[in-house]
Amino acid sequence: MELTFDQVGELLDEMAEQFPPVFFEELNGGILLEEEAKEDPLFPPGEMYFMGEYVQDGYLGRSINLYYGSFLASARNEDWDEETWKQELYTTLAHELTHHIEGLANAHGLDDKDEEDLLRYLQEFYPQD
Repeated sequence: MELTFDQVGELLDEMAEQFPPVFFEELNGGILLEEEAKEDPLFPPGEMYFMGEYVQDGYLGRSINLYYGSFLASARNEDWDEETWKQELYTTLAHELTHHIEGLANAHGLDDKDEEDLLRYLQEFYPQD
């Protein structure tokens, strides 16, 4: 099943409203849904996508980018149903908001976990003999 860009935007708006206002403090750039797919350059094309990212910029401030094209590519590759779309969107939004909250607290627990996960994925994808 494929959801349109507008449908995903509406779902994300509804999901964002479920989080307490404190999660959005100092998130001056907001949550942006980008049309593009963002592939991870450490993997072959079409194998691994960035679904979202938390951005801290000295000039533009803090924002969350979510990549519709990455969700769409994954949905096509894995034959998502509507419930899977919702789960993936919510999980990604919560993940990026956690990066934001940790960034405000100068904590890096989720960054460390992301790095561990990436190393595990790389070892699974490129096993050493």
